[in-house]
Amino acid sequence: MAPTLAQLNAASSDEAALLLDGLYEHSPWIARAALAQRPFKSPAHLKHAMARIVAEAGRDKQLGLIRAHPELAGKAMVSKTLTAESTNEQSKAGLTDCTPEEFAKIQQLNAGYNAKFGFPFILAVRGPRGTGLTKKEIIDTFERRLDNPADFELAECLRNIHRIVEIRLNDKFGVEPVLGNMVWDWQEHLAEFSDPEFKEKGQLTVTYLTDAHRAAALRIAGNMKDCGFDDVGIDAVGNVVGRYKASPHPSPLRQGEGAKPKTLMTGSHYDTVRNGGKYDGRLGIFTPMACVRELSRQGRRLPFDFEVIGFAEEEGQRYKATFLGSGALIGGFNPAWLDQKDADGVTMREAMEHAGLPGTLEAIGALKRDPADYLGFVEVHIEQGPVLNEIDLPLGIVTSINGGVRYLCEVVGMASHAGTTPMNSRRDAASAVAELALYIEKRASKDGDSVGTIGIWNVPGGSTNVVPGRCQFTLDLRAPTNAQRDALVNDVLAELAAICERRGVHHTVEETMRAAAAPSAPDWQQRWERAVDALGVPLYRMPSGAGHDAMKLHEVMPQAMLFVRGQNSGISHNPLESSTSDDMQLAVEAFQLLLDNLSKEILT
Repeated sequence: MAPTLAQLNAASSDEAALLLDGLYEHSPWIARAALAQRPFKSPAHLKHAMARIVAEAGRDKQLGLIRAHPELAGKAMVSKTLTAESTNEQSKAGLTDCTPEEFAKIQQLNAGYNAKFGFPFILAVRGPRGTGLTKKEIIDTFERRLDNPADFELAECLRNIHRIVEIRLNDKFGVEPVLGNMVWDWQEHLAEFSDPEFKEKGQLTVTYLTDAHRAAALRIAGNMKDCGFDDVGIDAVGNVVGRYKASPHPSPLRQGEGAKPKTLMTGSHYDTVRNGGKYDGRLGIFTPMACVRELSRQGRRLPFDFEVIGFAEEEGQRYKATFLGSGALIGGFNPAWLDQKDADGVTMREAMEHAGLPGTLEAIGALKRDPADYLGFVEVHIEQGPVLNEIDLPLGIVTSINGGVRYLCEVVGMASHAGTTPMNSRRDAASAVAELALYIEKRASKDGDSVGTIGIWNVPGGSTNVVPGRCQFTLDLRAPTNAQRDALVNDVLAELAAICERRGVHHTVEETMRAAAAPSAPDWQQRWERAVDALGVPLYRMPSGAGHDAMKLHEVMPQAMLFVRGQNSGISHNPLESSTSDDMQLAVEAFQLLLDNLSKEILT
């Protein structure tokens, strides 16, 4: 019989160390050190404690830990001297059954990797689902990571070691992330649908109201029905809307018997960027769906309606109508969008009609929600950044969605001969922008959580032997509050003016986008915090640098978000976007706790 966490907490030091034997390859010191922090609230608490021991151990011990691991399909596997745990893992990934060509390729990669970094390549070959990566996935990852800088790759090895330990700990304690596996599988299955020109290349792209988009909507709706939602439908803009109705018994939310209960809204988007990832947006649809499935399976009702929405459009890829799905619910649909054409000349109205939607302003206007009917909006989202990954935490509490301003700018100087114009006589437009870029780095870093980017940089008609006379560029400036954002903007624009004056060049600035910051409602943020804390996961509060549907709902009702750690340095808008079923399990459990705690608040 598998041991329990309670037994681990109660055991003597030697007995507890024995229970954790074999987690870290030939490195029992990590578990022994972590045991000093008992009692552990949860397996997640224990996992994080061990990860912190490694993080604080120093580089020499970290290198020793990495070097304690065997090469993939290496000499230890051939000589059958792997530990039982490593044998199991390499076997699940098929590495004990390589073709001669695969074996030769892995040996070549092992040699190149060791020559470059001085330690073996570490990969959690059982993967994000725990069932094993394919040999192609392993080889592709091996080749990709060979290009990493040394310090980054050392950290990536340690992150993979912690994932290996997580899976081994699950095996030891008989823990299976059943709900996380289900959420992971739903996302994999939804990724079967992709726009044709991308599907042919094995890429995921689902843009608004394409056939793939409609198929995805129908799949989500079918999943909702299977979960036990009372009402499921696709609305006039393509949002998939599922409602799990409140308990029929009276509650303090009602204004008398027979009055309609209030509703908690959640959800995220199911469209994608071109060649994107499987989890951006979609994780926020399937996580609450798993909660409803469990409520329905247990025959439980909440003292409020629970509305889960798969928003049809958030990315603005086919039409320039970002946040269309969530915006329609707050009355933010722009009538001019219906006549907007995509790259093929198809208007949005025509696309709607082709998808079986009314395509009328009357039908779209009817989607507007009355904020008085709602308790608020909460959203779960993959982080889309490296922070949680770097600090070995599965969940993060979003404090605010950054406000941002974008500009299209140009600096105009004087084009001149690159060989004959002295350095002190140049009016170099590109150098002025370069100086501004360096200033933005320093100025944004001063705030700690502001960010600034020059994403596009163009020298029209540029030539190798010509001093740039013009430089066109963009500015993207973001911060967690409007005041902080505006201070950043003022400083950057003032510096641009000062640089141009000093260099004898001119500049123009055109604002192209302005979005207000969306700070989390304090009471809803605290509800997420209580849920995460109850799971034994250390609280980490952070802003969101990316935009989300929660920004739109924030305009009419309180909102708060929960972030879930991403793998591969948290990369997003990229096929490498990933998360583990264990982290998804924790997200589902946190959401369940939020629903339970909210129910208690209402009923007491």
